[in-house]
Amino acid sequence: MRPFLPRCLRSSLVPALASVILGLTTAYALAQTPPTAEEVERRKAMGGYHPERMKNPHLTGHPGKMTVTAPEDIPLKSIQVPAGFQVELWAHGNPGARMMARGDKGTIFQGTRTIGRVYATMDKDGTRTSRIIAEKLVQPNGVLFHNGSLYVAAIHRVLRYDNIEASLAKGEVPTPVEMTEAFKLPTEVHHNWKFLALGPDKKIYVQVGAPCNVCEINKEVHGQIRRYNLDGSGMEIVARGVRNTVGFDFHPRTGELWFTDNGRDWAGEDGFDDELNRLPASMMGADFGFPYCHANGQPDPDVKRANPCDKVVLPVVTLGPHTAALGMRFYTGTMFPADYRDAIFVARRGSWNRTEKMGYDVLTVKATPDGKNAEVTPFMTGFLDKGKNEFWGRPVDVLQMPDGSLLVADEQVGAIYRVSYKK
Repeated sequence: MRPFLPRCLRSSLVPALASVILGLTTAYALAQTPPTAEEVERRKAMGGYHPERMKNPHLTGHPGKMTVTAPEDIPLKSIQVPAGFQVELWAHGNPGARMMARGDKGTIFQGTRTIGRVYATMDKDGTRTSRIIAEKLVQPNGVLFHNGSLYVAAIHRVLRYDNIEASLAKGEVPTPVEMTEAFKLPTEVHHNWKFLALGPDKKIYVQVGAPCNVCEINKEVHGQIRRYNLDGSGMEIVARGVRNTVGFDFHPRTGELWFTDNGRDWAGEDGFDDELNRLPASMMGADFGFPYCHANGQPDPDVKRANPCDKVVLPVVTLGPHTAALGMRFYTGTMFPADYRDAIFVARRGSWNRTEKMGYDVLTVKATPDGKNAEVTPFMTGFLDKGKNEFWGRPVDVLQMPDGSLLVADEQVGAIYRVSYKK
């Protein structure tokens, strides 16, 4: 794979890397200092801010790296997978790249959150090249490819790029069709970076997150998963009480919707757990608990009502506190051993609202089609050094390739890994 940096710049990588390490050290130190009065007010406004429940009351997020990471600065050998699996660096040089969609001709499209870009990575004869196809958007996290068109969701905006791969082959990017008015998504930014998926019903599924950490919400507007016809008409709410899902897929045998959901912050170091949920086909519009009921039926300590978990659909399994479980896909390929068939791969971006970091990995979840007997197993680890409580990578999405291999997107270093299996 060709490097994205010219050779003349490589001699500067060592001092540059030292500068990056110093910057990360400084950022870590700043994360331990008391927040400003303005930051405290912002957190209070978002709801449920209780620093006294934490070991470290000054926890803040971990700013992502928004510059290109050279291949030699990605510690690929640190990644651990089960015996028989191999990991290779499939693509790099896309800062902040997150959720993935694959075009019919093999182009991998990626949305972003912080940097406001959409990337396209083309593979020709084993050489990957990437380009920016959209930028200066507000958190264009959601991408979906269908019938030759790329759909991009950026908070409330929805854009459709028709014949995108044919245009890219000619070195062009088509002018997008503006579909914002048709979808009528709310404009609030908090927890509203989108995920898109095409259901077996050929409808577009998209979530609208909670506009807060924890608060009372209008369940007709926020904290839900919706579906639309391809033209943005016919909106239906298929799930309510969903705080912040950034990953869903449909069971290959039943067609039912399964999705991750991120638990609230500032409730304590060990609560509340992220969730993996299943929406039974007979329960369209079901309530999954937010903001009153979390995880395996735990009432919220701040937003209260009588019988908070009554008629709430509880998760298939919980995925750890503050782990940021995001992209997930059912595995339907034949490259991996047979016991992986219909298993779910889940990317956990990793915690910020927890003193001892947790997540930063890819899990497998094996369960029966009705969501019973769930077993969670680490699959791809090594991005987090638990002894030092430090991370270098943040898996955010997974995508199965036609040959049965698995792509894993790493937002922190702007890379995509390919996981394959050989007996």
